[in-house]
Amino acid sequence: MRVALALLLMSTMPIVQAAAPVPVQTQRTAAADAALLKFLDAAYDQQLDLSPESLTQLGLKTHYDRLDDYTEAAAVRAQTLSERQLTAMRARFRPEQLGESARVSYRLFEYEVERGRQSLQFRKLRFPVSTNGSPAGEIPVLLINNHKVDTLADAQAYIARLRDTERVMREITTTMREQAAAGIVPNKVNFAPARADARAVITGAPFDSGADSTVMADFSKKVTALNVPAATKATLLQEASTALTGPFRRGYAMLFATLDAIEPQSKGNFGAWSLPDGAAYYADRLKSSTTTDLTADQIHAIGLKQVASIRQEMEAIKREVGFQGTLEQFFDKIRTDPQFKYPNTAAGREQYLSDARGVIASVMAVAPRYFRKLPKAPLEVRAVEKWREGTASTAFYNPPSADGSRPGIYYVNLVDMNQTQKVQVAGIAAHEGAPGHHFQIARQQELTGIPKFRKFGGYGAYVEGWGLYSERLANEMGVYKDPYARFGMLSLQVWRAIRLVLDTGIHAKRWTREQSIAYFKANSSVSDTDIAREVDRYFNWPGQATSYMVGQLKIAELRARAERELGPRFDIRDFHEAVLDQGALPLDVLDEQIGRYIAAHRQ
Repeated sequence: MRVALALLLMSTMPIVQAAAPVPVQTQRTAAADAALLKFLDAAYDQQLDLSPESLTQLGLKTHYDRLDDYTEAAAVRAQTLSERQLTAMRARFRPEQLGESARVSYRLFEYEVERGRQSLQFRKLRFPVSTNGSPAGEIPVLLINNHKVDTLADAQAYIARLRDTERVMREITTTMREQAAAGIVPNKVNFAPARADARAVITGAPFDSGADSTVMADFSKKVTALNVPAATKATLLQEASTALTGPFRRGYAMLFATLDAIEPQSKGNFGAWSLPDGAAYYADRLKSSTTTDLTADQIHAIGLKQVASIRQEMEAIKREVGFQGTLEQFFDKIRTDPQFKYPNTAAGREQYLSDARGVIASVMAVAPRYFRKLPKAPLEVRAVEKWREGTASTAFYNPPSADGSRPGIYYVNLVDMNQTQKVQVAGIAAHEGAPGHHFQIARQQELTGIPKFRKFGGYGAYVEGWGLYSERLANEMGVYKDPYARFGMLSLQVWRAIRLVLDTGIHAKRWTREQSIAYFKANSSVSDTDIAREVDRYFNWPGQATSYMVGQLKIAELRARAERELGPRFDIRDFHEAVLDQGALPLDVLDEQIGRYIAAHRQ
């Protein structure tokens, strides 16, 4: 039967000429590209092997019973490995013998190793515990969100990580005390939130007589679902309890003792300028965050210009809704009017999550008109867990696992609904979820033919620039249903313009915390709680806040160029594909990528 069918198919198939032979040079290029891809993936695997936590975040179970090494020696070891790999790549491959995408990979690997080398000299200036987070919160997040318990060995690895927490805290607190001895002390704003978040983790059973603590509740739930005898489950629960009340709690006690010891040395709240070699450190942070050579003064000027421009857009909406007062008075109305608030209750929080999910659903319905390809990974909306509300940012995105078992997650901090604004729901969902980070980061992880370091890496100016670009794209997609929602989007846009002013103001121009808060409040409708949280974030994370608008302005500039040069040939789907189909890129490389897209579509 199979033979007869084969003969039938052959008799009905058209006769075609044999394909022309592939040129030798093309074959050599393809072979070199494949060899580079294999080399870079092996290099990535070697680097990843140094970070058990990163392995777990990617859905892998290698070194599942360990946490990362937080010592200075570990940072040096990782950079030394990267340098060896760079030397080997340069000895083995020639960029001119590679295809287009492979040449980009070669260039990006060089870029990352060189950036790491330049930044390593400033490693002692970075605070491991701040309002931006610390291992006290990050370890529970890893265990709860990423550590799957499918087998008895997985459960035992979870317990081993509880024990290993003491070692991590010893390494972290050693670094903090060494920094303090050198006069490198966290700002005053960090101590109370860091303590509060850590205390929340060790509240509840088995630490006290209350209901299960967050970590214990997670482990109990996972063990209960495990297919092992009841006696084995009981043993696991007892071992976890012993680990939590023993080494785990001792680790947290070390952190509290260190915070208590160094807090008196904190003299206030100061930018990077106050640190040893602070100006050079800040310049390095700006270079990493923006992937450009823009100076602090240039970025500050861009920010002032953007704030003024977006205020004019806000004035137009203020007139559209018939508000008669000043823009500052309109800001106050948005902040305080009950019609723009959710109830500060569980029902209010659930309504926010429901509204955010509705926004994402509306984006998905029209997305094929704006994108050639969409990510396969699902997207969920979740509230930040109670025990890390104090130090978590207002909203953020958690990428899917590499194996697809964990979805992309858009987290929103709903600590105080009195400070949460309805007008911003759609804009934040567009940025953190769809068409923002999920459409870029999840899609990037699904790309084929690029090395792993590009699949799972990124550049702040590109990644956050895309998120900010997506807020305005959502307006084109019909996401904002009324003028207030559009004003909410503009409030997020001006927020990022303010970041350019404040980040540079704090770290290069010696702005105070009070001065920064006052400027923020005068130019936005953002709530007082979010303003204070944001300003503290800028103090603790030099340069990062500049990435958003620098990246967005570049993407908008490239789109305008494509529209101008292609005219009727411009298709928004093709432009977005050109931006997204090589994953995250430094902005100069993205410029070249769009140049190639324009040239190809002009013909």
